[in-house]
Amino acid sequence: MDGARPLVELTDATVSFGATVALDGVDFRMFAGEVHSLMGENGAGKSTLIKAITGVLSPDEGILTLAGERVAFSSPHDAQDAGISTVYQEIDLLPNLSVAENVLLGREPRRLGLIDHGAMRAQAGSILADLGLAIDPAAPLGIFSLATQQLVAIARAISTDVKVLVLDEPTSSLDLDEVAELFRVIRDLKNRGVAILFVSHFLDQVYEICDRITVLRDGKLVGEYLTTELLRIDLVQKMLGREMSSFVSRERQESEVDPDQVFMSARGITSPGISDADLDLAAGEVLGVAGLLGSGRTALARALTGVDRPSAGIIRLEQQGVDLDSPRTALSLGVVYSSENRRSEGLVGEMSIAQNIALALQAQKGALRRIPPAQVRELAASWVEALDIRPADIDAPVRSLSGGNQQKVMLARLLAVSPRLLVLDEPTRGIDVGAKVEIQNLVGEMADNGLSVMFISAELEEVLRVGDRVAILRDGRIVETAASDDLNVDSLMALVARPDLPEA
Repeated sequence: MDGARPLVELTDATVSFGATVALDGVDFRMFAGEVHSLMGENGAGKSTLIKAITGVLSPDEGILTLAGERVAFSSPHDAQDAGISTVYQEIDLLPNLSVAENVLLGREPRRLGLIDHGAMRAQAGSILADLGLAIDPAAPLGIFSLATQQLVAIARAISTDVKVLVLDEPTSSLDLDEVAELFRVIRDLKNRGVAILFVSHFLDQVYEICDRITVLRDGKLVGEYLTTELLRIDLVQKMLGREMSSFVSRERQESEVDPDQVFMSARGITSPGISDADLDLAAGEVLGVAGLLGSGRTALARALTGVDRPSAGIIRLEQQGVDLDSPRTALSLGVVYSSENRRSEGLVGEMSIAQNIALALQAQKGALRRIPPAQVRELAASWVEALDIRPADIDAPVRSLSGGNQQKVMLARLLAVSPRLLVLDEPTRGIDVGAKVEIQNLVGEMADNGLSVMFISAELEEVLRVGDRVAILRDGRIVETAASDDLNVDSLMALVARPDLPEA
């Protein structure tokens, strides 16, 4: 593409927030008919750059051009009118409206001044068909899985006359088949001349679908590279600015759990999404949980932590039967849960780092026993230092933090109540390579100190790296539990994806 004119070009862009320089003289370009990846650690400036080319913010300095003409967008709507559409990691749809209404929101076909619902459903159905989605456009969006909602968001973005499509972590909630279907659509759009910005922390996906990579670090441009000419290890080192710290290996637990060391024992657990589940989790053990999307990973976590009360089954903690009828009961017994959805079930974005860290401890004490402000600040400062949360300003709103640092705040909140069992659902989703390794190392350190950990992840390599044993789920059932040392990614994938044979 050398010699071709970029479709989108941002030149010498600088964006500051107070004393913080988020982008420092960055150049960025995209060509028609290419898939371009934007890579960097959390806090490198990726989100700010995306906002600068999609009208969310205006750079303090720099020039943005589209098809060779200088443009200045005052809003995302202006950018969309010019042909730039964005799908963010956090799905921004209305679950109470129909699928068709979400796809064509603000652009509904009308007849005699009123919305033509029949035409809207037909038009939305045609757009969805391009994504291979055989769902009823008239159905409420909220009844569908998060993965399907993600694809509907992409359908909405491509339903306009799109020239540039920005996909921010579009595959974070998709299973392998859905990723393959999305990549089919991306390749089709590429063949039509659309420029696609693909932002993902999954390196395998970046190398499978992207033609070119731009790397940012600390708000500055490191470089632009052809994917075929940049080795993965070199990409990671360019992102980090150093050689990547390896995962800190730890001594594995025995593959067979000693009954005297079991902290939690569950038998016959049945709940929406999970059926007749048995598992044992020892003190100081990390139990990885692997399964395809919809296999019951999150349902299992919620049933074991009081979020969803099982309809059948027995849970024992240190051989004593317990009734985990609510998260607060579970908390009182040392069982805590970190949801995969930090935004809606975890952090409170407008509250400070200190307030977020103190939330679980305050819930444990009760509303009438308020923790003194000085104690809250002392608690927060100690965990910010212990987990290396950046920035270290405990008064900063947690929404201002990168994904990796937000996840550390979640861990600090849960560790502040001195738990015995920590259930982590996708704790490294959407965070960069460096932060991911830090979280994995923290999990290992916690287990070495006697904490039991259930670690759920869609990344099989991560499950094997972190877990002492792996529980494999298919169709809402735990079909096997095996020692991590006895598995590799291929054998684990075979177990995860193997269809269950009908009983004779």
